[in-house]
Amino acid sequence: MSDILIRKAGRTGRITLNRPDALNALTYAMVREIDAALRDWADDSDVALLIIDGAGPRAFCAGGDIAEMYATGTRGDYEYGRRFWRDEYTMNARLFDFPKPVVSLMQGFTMGGGVGVGCHASHRIVGETSRIAMPECGIGLVPDVGGSLLLAQAPGRLGEYLGITGHRMDAADAIYAGFADYFVPEDAWPALVDALQDSGDWTRVDAAAQTPGPSDLQAIQPQIDHHFAGEGLGDIVRSLRNAPGDFSEKTLKGLARGAPLSMAAAIEIVHRLRRADHISAALELEFRFTYRSLDLGDFLEGIRAAIIDKDQAPNWQHADPEAVPLAAVTKMLTPLGPHALKLEDRT
Repeated sequence: MSDILIRKAGRTGRITLNRPDALNALTYAMVREIDAALRDWADDSDVALLIIDGAGPRAFCAGGDIAEMYATGTRGDYEYGRRFWRDEYTMNARLFDFPKPVVSLMQGFTMGGGVGVGCHASHRIVGETSRIAMPECGIGLVPDVGGSLLLAQAPGRLGEYLGITGHRMDAADAIYAGFADYFVPEDAWPALVDALQDSGDWTRVDAAAQTPGPSDLQAIQPQIDHHFAGEGLGDIVRSLRNAPGDFSEKTLKGLARGAPLSMAAAIEIVHRLRRADHISAALELEFRFTYRSLDLGDFLEGIRAAIIDKDQAPNWQHADPEAVPLAAVTKMLTPLGPHALKLEDRT
């Protein structure tokens, strides 16, 4: 059975992530197939719009398949991971710039690489089971696949909060934070897909949308804005530590799971992108970090602790989130020179 189903159906181009037992995690081959479909359909007059969904009830896409990155990286081969990210980010940019409507239906988990496929669509649909997050700091990366742009554009300081805590958003939160556009009850999705296939008319999404419940994130926005307004990670942690209470205690517990270097770099990336309006700025900055993450960062240790040994006890290179040197963050985010991501070269 194919890991991804790409076909035309009626007036639409259909992309279905088809690894339900693996929560539809993206493999390198899937990334390449999505990119090829986007290129093929951009000028195809038979395709009025795209529909992207995931098989099974548990996830739209819970992230990237990182087993091969770990296997090659631990052998000292960093080129596979760098090539994966380069090609994935190219696909993310092509999706962001796609000239036709793109409808994504994001049930269950949408995390990491799944955000790069689902949350750059023009018509992003969530339902009752949707849980959207960017938990990359927990494995020694930073929010990537263009997700840092969404974080930078989120209201107030939500971007910093979501980016370093990995907080899971439900449908109402995702819409409030700018990661989704529409709430449609999931039992109505099959009929909506049929209508889109028959008509090629994206306004059918508008007609199906309902009002979600209240956003929990909106309710705690004042606390988030207060504590996450600092210049760097250390300022945020100190603010939380100096204000005991349920919010601070819960948030510090979440931060304890992240790699301090990744969290500090994620804060810096969000700050730099605050005025950006195109995904290219985010992807190029993210690639500086991910390119170096295998040899200079905590990525391999994060994968070991979370996925391989599953001891949940990573040995991060910086133990105290209050004391990550600015020089360490600068080193991870300095321009890559000839190795930089060049999205203008997309072919």
